[in-house]
Amino acid sequence: MGTKNYNYHLTYFSTSVSSIDHLPRDTGIEIAFAGRSNAGKSSALNALTNQNDLARTSKMPGRTQMINLFEVEDSHRLADLPGYGYSKLPKELILKWQRTLNKYLKIRQSLKGVVVLMDIRHPLKHADQQIIQRAINLSIPVLVLLTKADKLAYGARTAKLHMVREAVVPFMANIQVEIFSATEKIGIDKLSKNLNLIFNKNATAVF
Repeated sequence: MGTKNYNYHLTYFSTSVSSIDHLPRDTGIEIAFAGRSNAGKSSALNALTNQNDLARTSKMPGRTQMINLFEVEDSHRLADLPGYGYSKLPKELILKWQRTLNKYLKIRQSLKGVVVLMDIRHPLKHADQQIIQRAINLSIPVLVLLTKADKLAYGARTAKLHMVREAVVPFMANIQVEIFSATEKIGIDKLSKNLNLIFNKNATAVF
């Protein structure tokens, strides 16, 4: 059986919850998008799905403190997790969502992949490394997406890509690293391909 290519343009908003306890049934296949509050998660989701307002973007990082779920097709979902590591948020709120992310990664059985987005100019901050390590500890595949690649010249973005690929080697895991720009539509095909691989690998769990 060949690899199925999913039509991300048909993705639609499913639900938004403020607590792990309010998530829908833990079935099917879920791939989470995680990153610092200014990493461009919403922009990446909109670019992937070719929809301008599927995921709401904000000029004030850290405002979105909900878990937003999007249905690619029946039992295949993308989860937009709350941004982490934004220093202007109250410390109590930062700690709350750190606990939420940790719990989500640990208990969500349908979670089969994590896309960790980070600004290509400021990659692998401490919080980024923490969530990568937690996913690895739980045997969850990780795709690192270096966003806002349009902010750097071609040579500089290529150098950053190689640097991050070398920097994740010590994690001793199969971590994919790609560049991405929602503005210039860079890396959308590679993102789709990686998502397809995760969905296909776990497809038998749906039926």
